[in-house]
Amino acid sequence: MKSRVCVVAAGGTGGHMFPAEALARELAARGWRVVLATDHRGEAYAQAFPAEERIALDAATGRGPIGMAKAGVAIARGVVKARAALKRLDAAVVVGFGGYPSAPALLAALSQGRPTLLHEQNSVLGRTNRWLSPYVGAVAASFPNLRKVPGGVGARVTLIGNPVRPDIRALFDRPWVAPTPRGPIHVLITGGSQGARILSEAAPRALAALPAPLRQRLRVQQQSRPETLEAARAVYAAAGIEAEVAPFFGDMARRLSGTHLVIGRAGASTCSELAVAALPSLLIPLKIAMDDHQRFNAASLAGAGGAEVVLEDEATVERLTAALLPLLSDPARLSAMSAGARAAALPDATARLADMVEAAAR
Repeated sequence: MKSRVCVVAAGGTGGHMFPAEALARELAARGWRVVLATDHRGEAYAQAFPAEERIALDAATGRGPIGMAKAGVAIARGVVKARAALKRLDAAVVVGFGGYPSAPALLAALSQGRPTLLHEQNSVLGRTNRWLSPYVGAVAASFPNLRKVPGGVGARVTLIGNPVRPDIRALFDRPWVAPTPRGPIHVLITGGSQGARILSEAAPRALAALPAPLRQRLRVQQQSRPETLEAARAVYAAAGIEAEVAPFFGDMARRLSGTHLVIGRAGASTCSELAVAALPSLLIPLKIAMDDHQRFNAASLAGAGGAEVVLEDEATVERLTAALLPLLSDPARLSAMSAGARAAALPDATARLADMVEAAAR
């Protein structure tokens, strides 16, 4: 029997592309053929994407009357291109992951009566997903209590979680071990690409302000923007804190496996990975995130007891030190937070999303 085709449509950001790739790999393992529909930005995240073909769908965003008109023209062109591709491929189902480039593929599928579904990574339904959700067959949610869901859509929302990479998923099966009373405390700081001052500058200074006996036990690994690397290293050296500071860590699963506390932003993938890895965290939601979705992502993890949250406007060095001291001083509290994070985990999101795809295509 000829393999069925699933068209995966995702906007050009890592937040959209990574879960799309996880689904693609799962479907390929189940014998599906996968085709990726994205824009030129998405190609930057798709070097290893397991798709037999790629459909380039640039759907421009726009502000003001002229910008909106250009966006409308781009979407219309994308729909025409997608309709031809879907017909040629005889696509069995189209899955949208959000972002403007996913709109033409879904609109084309809807116009041809093909099965469709959406996956929303954040706690707030994104604009493209919000616009299309009344018309698709089903909506898969990553967090409970999904916000900004249009009227009548709620009954078609299924909570499945956010797909994570297999090496991160494997951490769910390992026991998290708290620091011993006098042993090293491993801290990982991530997410310095947006809001460099807080994570690249304020976080090192906050750790440096901790009492000396605690500082001597810290083992810090920090992702930092290139222009702040040396400043962060100098702060740690002056405070006597053992630290590794680099622009990027490629072996994130290994680093997470031995971490006691994560300090970072509250993107959807970050929160999902922290839950699956059962990691306590101090989260500083990105203030400028669309619809304040990072704050709601963080609230979901904090509500389960897995995270402490400091809002960006309050994230001074003094406030961060005050938040870190009771966490790093109390292994029992970290253990309770680890259990809370684990309770919020939905580790089998990828398989459940693939199940939804197969159900839609029947």
